[in-house]
Amino acid sequence: MSEKIILVNHDGPVAIVKLNRPDALNALSRALRAELVRVFNVLSEDENTRVVVLTGVGRAFTAGVDLKEAGEQGFALGVDGSDIDIARALSEFPWPIIGAINGFAITGGFELALMCDVLLAGEHAKFADTHARVGIMPGWGLSQKLSRLIGISRAKELSLSGNFLDAHTAERWGLVNHVYHADELLPAAIKLAHDMASCDPGMLKSYKRVIDDGYAMSFGDALMLERERSVEHVKSVTAEGVEAARKAVTERGRGQQS
Repeated sequence: MSEKIILVNHDGPVAIVKLNRPDALNALSRALRAELVRVFNVLSEDENTRVVVLTGVGRAFTAGVDLKEAGEQGFALGVDGSDIDIARALSEFPWPIIGAINGFAITGGFELALMCDVLLAGEHAKFADTHARVGIMPGWGLSQKLSRLIGISRAKELSLSGNFLDAHTAERWGLVNHVYHADELLPAAIKLAHDMASCDPGMLKSYKRVIDDGYAMSFGDALMLERERSVEHVKSVTAEGVEAARKAVTERGRGQQS
């Protein structure tokens, strides 16, 4: 039996999803893309999953689309058809996705990283956008997301040169939140995932959605959206529930200070 190209393990409410084509630097073959969509669709329906940690096996997060396969099949990045749409599968996933970037995240792999809600990086992680060099226009959001994260000038520097960005510079630029030693990356990502999963499930899902929906709007419209959803949400809030939550937050805060 052939080895699975995606490994899924569970640590309570946290699902750890690993791209598992290390000999090919986890290149995103059509089979791997299809399996990634399937896995996220399954996890979105899993009542026990609250957060996903996405990472790679070996030296790479993913080196991007499998260009050897693409050359044979004439694949155009981002135009897989409605049956294999990883951008849609991850954007519609209702729970937080933490990208644990363990190594190379190149071109399509960079785009996959940007589909995550939060990025943590290992010390050996490297990012590169080589679309301009290989002659393929991005189709999974990189040209728009990157500039919004790190600024248009820095985004142009990366995308129009194809140069690599190391983990510590990525942290300084605001692309990743934290950088860890290689053996500390996955435990740190899982710990953060458990912190998120300990929130009220309905609130966790709703809060992620209002952030994402508002980010796609103008600031004024986003503020109006927040107000509308806040008014709607408060209808389900009780004084008893707020008091119980306040006590839990206070106890958690004391624990973190000790």
